Amino acid sequence: MKLRKVTAASAAVLALAVAATACGSDDKDDSGSSSSSGGGKKITIGIKFDQPGIGQKTPDGYEGFDVDVATYVAKELGYGEDQIQWKEAKSADRETMLQRGDVDFIAASYSINDERAAKVDFAGPYLLAHQDVLVRADDKDIKAPADLNSKKLCSVTGSTSAQNVKDKLAPKAQLQQYPTYSACLTGLQSGAIDALTTDDSILAGYASQSNFKGKFKLGGFKMTNENYGIGVKKGSDLKAKINTALEKMVSDKSWDKAVEANFGPAGYKNEPAPQIGNVVK
Repeated sequence: MKLRKVTAASAAVLALAVAATACGSDDKDDSGSSSSSGGGKKITIGIKFDQPGIGQKTPDGYEGFDVDVATYVAKELGYGEDQIQWKEAKSADRETMLQRGDVDFIAASYSINDERAAKVDFAGPYLLAHQDVLVRADDKDIKAPADLNSKKLCSVTGSTSAQNVKDKLAPKAQLQQYPTYSACLTGLQSGAIDALTTDDSILAGYASQSNFKGKFKLGGFKMTNENYGIGVKKGSDLKAKINTALEKMVSDKSWDKAVEANFGPAGYKNEPAPQIGNVVK
């Protein structure tokens, strides 16, 4: 078999084609995400990796209410599931990740408040959560926040949730700090602690795990309002597009299905889907 000679003209055409391909590899799609000639456009979304029911990385992929919301929004923006790049968004890193452009948006139990809104923009809210407590299913003593007096109340190290209860509602509560919510749940199950406190959505997510089903219940105390929003870079036109997607998710009942799938086993009595732009103080 003879090899054909490459003429000067052919070489020039080949060089131009390579150059054009190289230039095209840095193209951006309309969300600001890079497109590659190999896999098409991508979108990068920040979520929690360690909150069951909310955002969790598992051996089979990613799951949770925030994951379902983010996946729906991405689809409305024109991205399939295979075009989503998930990135862990720890609480302390969220504003920085958006400001640097590490992610296109963040859905990670991200409560809207004035301090955060000064640094990033928020679409939504898409869920109204409340600070609550989780107790054993057979507990008949803790019926109101005041009943936490003299009880062992757990939250994770660095959280202000338990301290808020002690300062405002149950001054005699015995605060217990554990390294993780899972550790608090183990203590609650064994009787080492009497109650665990954080957002009710997070508590419902943990209690809905297969190994905990039927063992715990939510107090339903609604001690604070936590408006979960989707964070975007300040000034991003994605905010309006995401709001449109969230409204559609509510109207076609996909929002209700996501709530039931992720929180239902814990008997979570969720608030109705909030109106876009209505942040409840």
